[in-house]
Amino acid sequence: MRTLALIPCFNEETHIADVVRRCREHAAAVLVVDDGSTDETAATAEAAGAIVIPLGRNRGKGVALNSGYAYAVRHDYDAVVTLDGDAQHNPDEIPRFIEAARPDDVHVVLGSRMSDVKDMPGLRRWTNRTTSRLVSRLSGQPVQDSQTGFRLIKRAVLQAVHCVTANYEAESEILIKAARKGFRIVEIPVSTIYHGGKSSIHPVLDTLRFLRLVLRSW
Repeated sequence: MRTLALIPCFNEETHIADVVRRCREHAAAVLVVDDGSTDETAATAEAAGAIVIPLGRNRGKGVALNSGYAYAVRHDYDAVVTLDGDAQHNPDEIPRFIEAARPDDVHVVLGSRMSDVKDMPGLRRWTNRTTSRLVSRLSGQPVQDSQTGFRLIKRAVLQAVHCVTANYEAESEILIKAARKGFRIVEIPVSTIYHGGKSSIHPVLDTLRFLRLVLRSW
């Protein structure tokens, strides 16, 4: 399976070089979509061996992901593995995603953090469980961790599903639309490393965006 590691980034110069180097050990190539960073994220990622697409200004994680999906389709990758650039995901777990995706009837593999939540902040744990229940209802498939950024998506899904949201709700949108088109979603447990840094998710604005997606999907 020819796999592209896709990393949407905004101001992640501290960790991005290490993430890129480790991803290169397990993927055919690494693509960093720089979402308008004001630091040296793009240059650092490129120096570490990544292909870099600069968006010029901060346009949102959904736009960054969609740019990466389009690149993967254009360059004939069999799948993308998305992960964050802040080192919260372990790139050494990428082979487990590829193995889980080998069956022809598996199209999306989610890295679930919900099997071990002792280190997960309480608000994030509650949010993940609540949004995952809604996504499960809307998609018709059980999903434990709809908000995980660590996932594998096969080329067939990227070609069939058109996402329009621009921010964090894009990660739920693609699951709902993929499931409704008959694509199968499975989950594997993954580790998550919390650094104690400030989350870039806006608790009010991004919640409203997610609820708007829910209403549209309903």
